[in-house]
Amino acid sequence: MMRWLVHWMMRVVVILAVAFVVLYTGDWSVYKLRGSPQGKVSVSRYVTIPLKGNRQEYDYLGTFDAPCSRSLFSQVGLATCWQLSRSPNQGFSVD
Repeated sequence: MMRWLVHWMMRVVVILAVAFVVLYTGDWSVYKLRGSPQGKVSVSRYVTIPLKGNRQEYDYLGTFDAPCSRSLFSQVGLATCWQLSRSPNQGFSVD
């Protein structure tokens, strides 16, 4: 019984891995065939500065147009446009 369950789980993992590789390869191929389409999304940047007493200060750094790839997955080191448009506020902390 246990051997059958492990065999079934391994089969599911292999199928999911193959499906991901096929999907990513297809996305990359379409991205290259379309001429590496890129876009721009307006993004607001914030920096978080730690203060005494476990408080934090948020400073607005401004808005800029971030380059992005028009694809399903990140390509050529750029975030996807659909990800940036869903979360246009980017923050990072200074330690």
